[in-house]
Amino acid sequence: MPKMKTKSAAKKRFRITGSGKVKGNVAFKRHCLSAKSQKMKRQARGTFVLFKTDGDNVKKFYLPNGV
Repeated sequence: MPKMKTKSAAKKRFRITGSGKVKGNVAFKRHCLSAKSQKMKRQARGTFVLFKTDGDNVKKFYLPNGV
């Protein structure tokens, strides 16, 4: 069976931390920002750590080589 490839879309969207957790970007911050509250825009500024089960799925199916 051939080696499993890393999904290119996931490679651009997720990063694995040193402790093995998966970081991602916060959604809903690209357009129509006038309708969103200042608090929401401020909290969506950085990145966030995915929940453990979601992070495990990302590592297993999309980032098997730990990119």
